Amino acid sequence: MALDASTAPQIRPRAALGVLDAVYLGVLLLAFVGMEPFAIRNPATDLQTGPYQMTGSGDAIRQALYLLIFATVVISAFLRRGFDIVTVVPPMLLCVLAWCLASAAWAGAPDVAVRRAGLAIVAVLSVMLCVDALGFERAFRLWRWVLAGVLIVNWLSIPLVHQAVHLPGEQDPGLVGDWRGLYFHKNIAGAVSAITAIVFFFQGLKSRRWSDFALSAAAVLFAVMTHSKSSLGLLPLAIFAGLVYRFAWKSALDRSIVAVGLVFVLFVAATAVALDYGTIAHMLEDPAEFTGRAAIWQAETAFIADHPLLGSGFGTFADTGSLSPLHDYVAGSWVEAVAHGHSGYLQLFVTIGAIGFTLTAAALIVLPAIRFWRMDDRDPDIKALLFALFVFFVLHNLMESDFLEGDAPAWVAFLLMLAFLYRLPEKT
Repeated sequence: MALDASTAPQIRPRAALGVLDAVYLGVLLLAFVGMEPFAIRNPATDLQTGPYQMTGSGDAIRQALYLLIFATVVISAFLRRGFDIVTVVPPMLLCVLAWCLASAAWAGAPDVAVRRAGLAIVAVLSVMLCVDALGFERAFRLWRWVLAGVLIVNWLSIPLVHQAVHLPGEQDPGLVGDWRGLYFHKNIAGAVSAITAIVFFFQGLKSRRWSDFALSAAAVLFAVMTHSKSSLGLLPLAIFAGLVYRFAWKSALDRSIVAVGLVFVLFVAATAVALDYGTIAHMLEDPAEFTGRAAIWQAETAFIADHPLLGSGFGTFADTGSLSPLHDYVAGSWVEAVAHGHSGYLQLFVTIGAIGFTLTAAALIVLPAIRFWRMDDRDPDIKALLFALFVFFVLHNLMESDFLEGDAPAWVAFLLMLAFLYRLPEKT
């Protein structure tokens, strides 16, 4: 049975629907709120780690909740679909998850790789099966409610909760004063705010309600106050891409014009990089550039050159201490405290190698892009919303690491985008 948007959920009893609602909300709350909202940071030990990073030891309550949710979702899906539940998840994404789990066989910390691959599998299947069971409209509506609730709580927390702002004493003085709301770090708050702004902007275009545009504007302002440069820089670009998609995908001619224009822009950008390569190379060679990212990127590329095919094993990049794959590629022990690689693409290459990277790129970028490229007369506002999110995530991973990050908010949001894309209603 092929994965198809026409695969609609069957009619469910009201009680069963209520259970699925609760399970789905549980997934959303664990991802977008977490077990420790407003966690107090310890500047002496906390760099960019926190409750949204996949720790090696794990949290017993969190693990128990996920296992309960996962069991409920799988049983419910099996009762509805039988063995056809495997068709709910894109086949290439299943291959990615299988490869991540298999990488424990050569990982330096196999127990960590198994636990983190297990969390990734649970997160992917839970999101995909929940969206399939509830249907596009209801699942999307409940997600909007959670995003709106998080945004309101974030705004209320600024005057009411002392640690909703990065406080003096941070190891990075540049963080002091940046808003983080209920999240552990301003970059997480910035990404969630940008996602919220995109969702409610395009929802406003569809609904014509002032409240949707007001929520989008509030999310933009909160993102500004986080000073999360990656999210702030990509937000207008993602919205612009969504608007172009909304208007250009109505005819083959418009789509061709946009495609030619995009190729031209890429050519100009590549020419500019070639002409100023010396300056760019100097920036990348300076460990202080890009708020310290350059040093991590240098170590990652050196590791990839030595281990191109298989990588170090899934989930072994961060929170593994001296077992970190980059431990022997940097001067000093600071890498032991790094939470992620500040590039989803490089981190994938480091941990699951060229084979895993190729599978992931196909599952998360190439196949969704092909699906977006197809022209149809389905709801243009919803398709544009999903495309704007897609562009945001693809570019965000150039500077941050979202892909396959357990139950991190940005990764779960990407999974939701993917699930909604594959569950768009059939055109009539």
